[in-house]
Amino acid sequence: MHIVVCIKQVPDSTQIRVHPVTNTIMRQGVPSVINPYDLFALEEALRLRDRLGGEVTVLTMGPAMAEDSLRKALTYGADRAVLLTDRFFAGSDTLATSYALATAIGKAGALWGTPSIVFTGKQTIDGDTAQVGPGVAKRLGLTQLTYVSRINEIDVASGSIIVERRAEGGVQRLQSRLPVLITMLEETNEMRRGTLGDALRAARAEIVRWSAQDAGIEDLAKCGLKGSPTIVKQVYAPKARAEKAALIDVPGAGFHALADAVWAGIFQRKPELADDLSFSAPSE
Repeated sequence: MHIVVCIKQVPDSTQIRVHPVTNTIMRQGVPSVINPYDLFALEEALRLRDRLGGEVTVLTMGPAMAEDSLRKALTYGADRAVLLTDRFFAGSDTLATSYALATAIGKAGALWGTPSIVFTGKQTIDGDTAQVGPGVAKRLGLTQLTYVSRINEIDVASGSIIVERRAEGGVQRLQSRLPVLITMLEETNEMRRGTLGDALRAARAEIVRWSAQDAGIEDLAKCGLKGSPTIVKQVYAPKARAEKAALIDVPGAGFHALADAVWAGIFQRKPELADDLSFSAPSE
């Protein structure tokens, strides 16, 4: 069984800065990491590979520095890593990105076997659109199973899979035919540490590099800025709150004493809330 996992190298969200003039994210000097949501997809792919056999190919689109994230994925146990990098991809939005990734997945399938499952994280922390996974599924004609929290059953021989996905109001249990594209939900598993053997293999492994031409992309007008109809009007950093947290002294113990103290503290600082909520501040 061949499994493809799409990952993305993103700036560490704890150190992101926004340019005061251009309102764009400043990536220079900001350390990059594998998109955290993609790690849940990678771990799930590795678990299926360990249980059912086959290979896991990790694919990303980005600049040359994205090779660091691919090597990290190899240390976790991925069998192969492919970097899709070309100046024609610069400025790609989700539409252009899904086109390039889908084309690359098609070539990977021709070289190493048609993927039974394509995994992605539910979204990325820098874009938060959750559009690339479904976009790739649409372009490849795959059934998309989004926000999957658990893979219950998979039968490669019969080509069927049963998953659970989180939805509003509960959990859905879905059955589908392979191949499928799955976007994994967060907190569904725990990323393994990787073995010493995998770390040594990753250090000397050759990362497969594909340009747009290598990947078989025929229409460059669908890539990069030319193929990106999305327009970002403004990006801004939220203003820091001027008010500091208040320490509320709780006289006595127990739930009711705590609740009364919290309400009293809130209404003392914001008396207008009492009228808005049709409440009166509890007596002290």
